[in-house]
Amino acid sequence: MPTVNSTGDCQPEADCASTSSKGIASFSHVKMQEPVLGDTSVMPPPVRTSVVNPAANIRHMRRIIAEDPEWSLAIVPHLTELCLQYIIINFEKKPILNHLLPEHKKRVLDRISTGLPLSVTANLISDEGYWKRCCTECWTVCDVSCYGGSWKRMFFERHLENILKYFVPNVTDPDRILDAIPLCKDYVRKLEIDQFLPPVKLDEKKEEEDLSDSGSDVEIDELSMHHYDIGGLIVALPHLEELNLSYGVKDCGMNFEWKLFNFTSKDCSNLAKGLKKCQSLKVFKLTRSKVDDDKARLLIRNLLDHPCLVELDFSHNLIGDRGARAIGKLMNHSRLEILTLCNNQIRPPGAQAIAHALTKNSTLISLNLRLNCIEDEGGQAIGHALLSNSSLRSINLAGNELSEPTATLFSLVLAQNTALTSINLSCNHIGLDGGKQLLEGMSDNKTMTEFDLRLAEVGQESEYLINQTLRANQEIARLKTLQQSNSPQEKLP
Repeated sequence: MPTVNSTGDCQPEADCASTSSKGIASFSHVKMQEPVLGDTSVMPPPVRTSVVNPAANIRHMRRIIAEDPEWSLAIVPHLTELCLQYIIINFEKKPILNHLLPEHKKRVLDRISTGLPLSVTANLISDEGYWKRCCTECWTVCDVSCYGGSWKRMFFERHLENILKYFVPNVTDPDRILDAIPLCKDYVRKLEIDQFLPPVKLDEKKEEEDLSDSGSDVEIDELSMHHYDIGGLIVALPHLEELNLSYGVKDCGMNFEWKLFNFTSKDCSNLAKGLKKCQSLKVFKLTRSKVDDDKARLLIRNLLDHPCLVELDFSHNLIGDRGARAIGKLMNHSRLEILTLCNNQIRPPGAQAIAHALTKNSTLISLNLRLNCIEDEGGQAIGHALLSNSSLRSINLAGNELSEPTATLFSLVLAQNTALTSINLSCNHIGLDGGKQLLEGMSDNKTMTEFDLRLAEVGQESEYLINQTLRANQEIARLKTLQQSNSPQEKLP
C-alpha cells in the first residue's frame, strides 16, 4: 500500500521500512507541508470529535423527572380524588361533608382552608382537628386545658373576645358582634375581656360647642366615654358560666388619660341588667374598673338570690363601707362560696357588716380582704364571727393594719374552730406578744395547714414553732387524704 513520505510524495510500501528509521529520526526536524487549497493529493489532518458521556448528566439518564412528591404514573387521577378536590375547592359555596365516607370526610377536613367563613363552618364542622388548626394559626399560645379540652370552644371564645376587645363605639360596625353571636352562642362558656376601648374623641369645634351648651364638664366626659353594652351580649349567651371583665385600655402609650379607665354609670346599668337575666352565670369578676359604692350596690342588687353564682371578685376597685354592707347582704341571699375584695377601701364598719353576715352564713368557704384597712376593730369582729362559723376554710386579712388585739382573738379561733385550714395575717403589726398568743392557739390545733405570718413582726422563735406545727398538720392531712383515696378499693371484693 502506498504511503506518503515527509515531502508529500507517494512511496511504495516496501520502501517504507527502509526509510522508517530515517524518517522517524528526522521527523522532529521536518515541518509538515501546509496543504494547498484545491490539492486533492494531500490528506487533511484528522479532526478530533468530543464524545459526550451520557452518564455525566443524570438528567439525561432519566426518562421522567417528577418534581411533585405526589406524582404518580397514573395519567388520570381516580374519580374519587377528583371529586374530593372539587369538594375542597368549592367548599364555601357547596359544603358537602356529612354524606361522605369517614375516610373521605377526614381527607376533606385535613385539606380545607381555615379561612372559610364561620357561617359555613361553625355549625357544620365538629372535628377537633380542624378547629385545632384554626386556633394554632390564629394564636401562638393555645392552652386547650383552660377550655375544657375543646379546641372548638377555645376558638369561638377567643374569637368573640377579640371582637369585643377592639370594638370602638361609633366606629366599629355593630353587625360584627350581631353576626357572631348566633355562631358562638352554643360554644361560649367563659369570657375574659381585659380591655374596653372608649369612643374616639369628637372634633375640637364640635366638642367646644357641646361644652358651651352643657353645664358640667364631668357629664360631657362621662357621656363621651360609654363602652360597648356588654349586658346585651351576655343575655344572648345561654351557656355562659364565667365572666371576667376589666374596664380599661391596654398599651395606650403616650395617649394615656385617666378617663380611659372609667366604668361609667351607663356601663354599670347595662351590665347589671344583663347579670340579672344571665341565670347560668357561676363566676363573676369585675376588677381594676374603679367600681365605687354606688356602682357596687347597683350590681349586687341585681345579683341577689341568683340561682348559680358561686364566686364573686371585686378586687382592685374603690368599694367602701356602703358597698361592703351590700356585699354582706348578698352573702346570705346567694350561694356564694368564694368572695374576693382585695385592694379596696373597706374600713371597720364594712368589715363588721361582713362579719355579721359570716355568723349566719353556711356556704362561703373562702374570704379575701387583703389590702383594705379594717384595723383591729374590724379584725376582732371577723374573729368573733369565726368562733361560730363552721363553713369558712380560708381567710386572708393581709395588709389591714391589724395588731395584738386581733391576734389575741384569733388565738381563740385557732383553738376552737376546726373548719379553718388557711389564715393569712402577713404584712400586719401583730408583734412579739401577739405571736406568742397565736403560738399558744396553735398548740392544740390539728386542722390548720397554712398560716402566713411574713412581715408580721411575730418574732423568729414563734414563727418557727408555728411552722413546725403546720408541718405536722400537713402530714396528718396527707395521710387522711391517702386513707380516703384507698378506702373504696378496700371495699371491693
